[in-house]
Amino acid sequence: HRRPPTVRNVMTAPADGRISSIHRVENYELFNEPAICVRIFLSVLDVHINRSPCHGIVQSITHQPGDHLNALNPNSAEANESVTMLLGHPTREVPVAAVRQVAGLLARTIVNAARPQMVLQRGQRFGIIKLGSTTEVYIPESAQPTITVEQGQYVYAGITVLVQLGPHLPTAENPSIT
Repeated sequence: HRRPPTVRNVMTAPADGRISSIHRVENYELFNEPAICVRIFLSVLDVHINRSPCHGIVQSITHQPGDHLNALNPNSAEANESVTMLLGHPTREVPVAAVRQVAGLLARTIVNAARPQMVLQRGQRFGIIKLGSTTEVYIPESAQPTITVEQGQYVYAGITVLVQLGPHLPTAENPSIT
């Protein structure tokens, strides 16, 4: 059992593990805008339960077949089998985050128990990746994210704050706030 922070406008780690990358994606297809990606490597010794990084409604879940390269290989994040869950703001009807579960060399089973239109709370369990793997969280730049972790840092699912969001979140009427 974990007690997530109650502070508003933050996102927590979706998995236990070590931050292996923090990078900008020029155009993240699910948001149709630039995004920040925080990638977490889960060793075989980590807890592999995945948790929602924020309060949101599940807008879609997409399975992508692929390889099972070692999760320490940088190419594995793009080549390996994955499941991506898009979370939307519960009332503003805009995407707020995407969580991508990526299989590894030994982790050949990805479980995602969430379903479209399901509302998840920050820190709520939604799935598991069995053995070593990677979990990524994408945040749209329009949400004005400020990353609060560093590469190499160890994080805890549902507890460690990864991102502080800006004070002016986008809406369906004004999806891009600058």
